[in-house]
Amino acid sequence: MWYADVILPLYLPKAYTYAVPPELQGQLMPGQRVVVQFGKSKLYTAIIKTVHNNAPTGYTPKELQGLIDERPIINAEQLKFWNWISHYYLCTEGEVMSAALPAGLKLQSETKIIFNPDEAETAVGLNEKEYAVLDMLHIHQVMGIDELGKVTGIKNIHGVIKNLLERNIVSVYEELKEKFKPKKDILIKLSDAYDVEEELKQLFDKIEKRSPAQLEVILAYIALSHRYSDAKQPHIRKAEFMRKLPEAWPKVKALEKKGVLEILEVEADFTSAGVENYTGKNLTDWQQEALVSVKKQLEEKDVVLLQGVTSSGKTEVYIKLIAESIGSGKQVLFLMPEIALTTQIINRLKKVFGTKVGVYHSRLNENERIEVWNHTLSYNGTEGSGYEILLGARSALFMPFTKLGLVIVDEEHENSFKQYDPAPRYHARDAAIYLASLFKAKTVLGSATPALETYYNANNGKYGYVIMHRRYADMAMPTVEVLNLKELRKRKQMHSIFAKPMLDDIGLALQNKEQVILFQNRRGYAPFIECSNCAWVPQCINCDVSLTYHKQSGVFKCHYCGYHTPPPTACAACGSTALQLKGFGTEKVEDELKIFFPEARIARMDLETTRSKNSYRLIIEDFENGQIDILVGTQMVTKGLDFDNVSLVGILNADTMLNFPDFRAFERSYQLMVQVSGRAGRKNKTGKVMIQTTNPDHVVIKSIIAADMDGFYSGELEQRQNFHYPPYFKLVEFSIKHKNPDLVNLAAAQFGTSLKNIFGNRVLGPEFALIPRINNYYIKKIMLKVERDAPSSKVRDVIEECIHTFLLQPDFKYVQIIADADPA
Repeated sequence: MWYADVILPLYLPKAYTYAVPPELQGQLMPGQRVVVQFGKSKLYTAIIKTVHNNAPTGYTPKELQGLIDERPIINAEQLKFWNWISHYYLCTEGEVMSAALPAGLKLQSETKIIFNPDEAETAVGLNEKEYAVLDMLHIHQVMGIDELGKVTGIKNIHGVIKNLLERNIVSVYEELKEKFKPKKDILIKLSDAYDVEEELKQLFDKIEKRSPAQLEVILAYIALSHRYSDAKQPHIRKAEFMRKLPEAWPKVKALEKKGVLEILEVEADFTSAGVENYTGKNLTDWQQEALVSVKKQLEEKDVVLLQGVTSSGKTEVYIKLIAESIGSGKQVLFLMPEIALTTQIINRLKKVFGTKVGVYHSRLNENERIEVWNHTLSYNGTEGSGYEILLGARSALFMPFTKLGLVIVDEEHENSFKQYDPAPRYHARDAAIYLASLFKAKTVLGSATPALETYYNANNGKYGYVIMHRRYADMAMPTVEVLNLKELRKRKQMHSIFAKPMLDDIGLALQNKEQVILFQNRRGYAPFIECSNCAWVPQCINCDVSLTYHKQSGVFKCHYCGYHTPPPTACAACGSTALQLKGFGTEKVEDELKIFFPEARIARMDLETTRSKNSYRLIIEDFENGQIDILVGTQMVTKGLDFDNVSLVGILNADTMLNFPDFRAFERSYQLMVQVSGRAGRKNKTGKVMIQTTNPDHVVIKSIIAADMDGFYSGELEQRQNFHYPPYFKLVEFSIKHKNPDLVNLAAAQFGTSLKNIFGNRVLGPEFALIPRINNYYIKKIMLKVERDAPSSKVRDVIEECIHTFLLQPDFKYVQIIADADPA
């Protein structure tokens, strides 16, 4: 008898074993999807992990219900990668599967209703709604509950079905429904008969007088297809054609009937457009030196840090490395921290590599994700067989690469590479390095301000290290001016949230037709409202946090659970109407700018304005095209964007970053301020950076002014070593959560004791979290600090055993323990 261990998309501590039915024996391979029953009646898609002939002990395995794939959709390297992720980041393989597979590859169990004709014929006393359901089932035999509700228009369809089930007039069974349906694309091309110059010329002469409108269509096709250039592209998408000639479709159909044009329907390729008509810029001498150095060091090291000041041209070095990798039949993974950053990089790489490039991130819909998955899986080392280059945010790590040769992690210092919730809580940079090792591939980490851990590894020889000190075209670094808010307030040179010198420089930039970026790392209008009499502040009813005012939507909102309420008209404590908004976010910055600069075109880039799929791209394109004068944003505006006409960058409140209670606060503040400063004076201009702060003598600000990254990092490393933080120690943070605060206290104390019995004074806490209650769950934190050279696998085995033993206790059955390895 043969058995299959499968991974289910559930929180299960290990793989589950199923018996292989006779009709499937000899057909199963690791990485294929199978249908399994788990529980009483639920059907799930599972991934085969291993096939063997060892019967499980302790239970009789159920049989597999069916095989979905003829060939694996997950390869051996991916299964090893899933296993490593689950072990290192202290989660289950089922949680990794849920994160890794697009939803369209995880079939869902859908309740279907079956018509029982014998019982239905003798049924009496049915009401109008029940008869309507039976009429539909009589026609279709089997229908889903949701489908029945839509067709019959019955709102409470579940109640009607319940009555029919009780009388055995209908029955229920579980059927798996495939989510993914390939989307079709309509293409237009010139027919072969007229794809010859002589025939095309005769066609022009023929229709020029008879039908000028049809001639316009043909000329538009020729322009869009680049017929007379080296970048000829014979197939034009209907959507692209209609953008050029919105009313032309009837004329296109008419030309199809005449045999001039052909209209084709194909499976859409959502993510790879572009033409290969650009080979990249010529490298400068120092860029060429950097490229040679990176390649040489990759011969000896698996990982190289490419540290280049902002606007040094790291992307051009990446392009040369990518070209060499795909030239040898290998695939390239290019990771970026934010979707906001992908727009410009995608455009640049597609100009060079065209349809070899695929894009994968969370804003794609299900069909688009499946297209990218299948096209990555199909690559066999030959051009055109699949994606050779894949760009994406952290989730692109899980794509089914077949011949991975190079991984590039751009802006590797960004904390958005860290996944927080739900599990797996992985760090994409570190996971990418391990993934590359499975394929014996190389990794290049790029940043102007590398993470302290990466900087440490590069200086200690673990990674290769290449530095690009110069900006492209020898542009000067921006000048930095610090505005002391304490002094400016004394001199009455503050106008609302802006220092007068900053307003003056914004006005000067606008007068010179230049652009401005203003950075405030807080969204909303104001962080809170306060009673002037008794200092009452409205709080979230679900969380221990104040409510943020959003002027555009007219509500006070919790940024943790989403609770919102209208603005209060009076103090809930003393009844006073003297309520004042305190602090400011990006929404208020935008609002105030409109008062000072009413003629300026102002846009905001934060979570509220970038929720829709294309919103990032539209804002960035408008700014690039000069349709926005001032761009206000949160940290989205710091991430490697390249704009030609920015002369001024303003940091409106450096103190909120510097004073955040976290051991990485200084490092993050330095990185953010240097990165946003790099947006100034990009091309042919020396830019200016203005920093508003009440503490101009802070070590971070002084380091930015002096451009002394090495000195700042050395000081931070000394502090980290003294207080046992990364990179000298590894951290695991535990969150203990429950709605009962007394139970949280008890559970945290007991779990903390069990850890201290093993790890001793390496365990800190338990203490309540910075925000003790979120969404009505009370949270306590425990921190484990383990020496860098401690055996990682053994430490995790001990932790998993501690958690398992703890949760076996009946009193703590419903307490949540969340383990976060390498918290960011």
